[in-house]
Amino acid sequence: MPFEADKDVPALIVKFGDYPLHHGGVGAIRSLGRLGVPMYAITEDRCTPAAASRYLTRAFVWPTTGTEDPGRLVEGLIRIGRRIGRPAVLVPTDEEAAVLIAEHQSDLFGRFLFPRVEPALPRRLASKQGLHELCVEHGIASPEAAFPQSYDDIVAFAEKARFPVVAKNREAFVRRRRPAVNGTTRIATREGLLALARDWGERPGVILQEYLPREEAEDWIVHAYFDHNSTPLAMFTGVKVRSWPPHAGMTANAYVVDNPELADLAARFIKQIGYTGIIDLDLRFDRRDGQYKLLDFNPRMGAQFRLFESESGVDVVRAMHLDLTGRAVPEGEQRAGHRYVVENIDLPALLAYRRSGYTTPHAPKRPSGTELAWLAGDDPLPFLTMLGRFVRPGAKHLYQLWRTNRRGGSTRSGG
Repeated sequence: MPFEADKDVPALIVKFGDYPLHHGGVGAIRSLGRLGVPMYAITEDRCTPAAASRYLTRAFVWPTTGTEDPGRLVEGLIRIGRRIGRPAVLVPTDEEAAVLIAEHQSDLFGRFLFPRVEPALPRRLASKQGLHELCVEHGIASPEAAFPQSYDDIVAFAEKARFPVVAKNREAFVRRRRPAVNGTTRIATREGLLALARDWGERPGVILQEYLPREEAEDWIVHAYFDHNSTPLAMFTGVKVRSWPPHAGMTANAYVVDNPELADLAARFIKQIGYTGIIDLDLRFDRRDGQYKLLDFNPRMGAQFRLFESESGVDVVRAMHLDLTGRAVPEGEQRAGHRYVVENIDLPALLAYRRSGYTTPHAPKRPSGTELAWLAGDDPLPFLTMLGRFVRPGAKHLYQLWRTNRRGGSTRSGG
């Protein structure tokens, strides 16, 4: 590789909540570990795929829910920092971690390395309402949305809305503390919306959004790393072929596809809002009006980030570590045509997409190479550990798909 990482500066994978089968964390451990960077991770227990990686120096077992008092989480991070014994680069894998780090920079600064960002910005970007308001402010296309404050607001919305509509939890932290819906939820009828809304309480923490029909749309992703001047040091674009749950969940199969228009749109938006750090954007290209509409802004590493690597060997996690340790990030074109497959969820996704008739015109017919989320010849234990823990949740996912198709009502995702 045309660069060398600072092997004296470790990295810590930071995650809050109970989701042990997280391939993104394993990918980050391997990405930096293969460069000789000492890797540490917060894990639910000692039998997670991340804990099994040969590239992990140490797992810190710390079961959390993501709903703890922020002060307690900060104290826990500081204790882990003391045990590492030297400042480590923080790699958040969820919104809760990204928001906590940004809002408590003064407590964590000097003990850890992380991009310095305006403290309130990540929470606003992770909020569906906050993101929508920023899109309107800066002229970025996004689906039409409503933010009901009461059940009466929902009734009024239902009288005028064009169904189906999409419901999402409004704030990042609410999705674990008081979730109104189990992720992105497609609601087919007025009656279905009102029935769901009766359980949302006096102040429903949801956003009701225009549904962009999958028959007239294409899902795109942008991963990038921006320095302290909001300049992209690594920028990648790709198209999502399949997700699980279908059309609304986590990426199961995707390709690297050059899209200069999309890269320029993302870079301009980041510059306007002054963001620093890693981003993972989900956009849907609406063929009806020819616009890319921003659906989600994740102010952290995306689970599928290993889809993207430049010809110089740089991905967004490597770019962040290089930048925060004062090293240059080499330029290089992205590996167009490269494919990413999440083995445990792509098979059920494939079956569901064949039934739906969804196509992705921009995806190449044949991949130039394939990156598997779990299986790696130099690090096999995470794959085997995943298999051992996947049986029960895998069966649950298949059952949820069957139940959704049988009901014909709403489609839900896990985020």
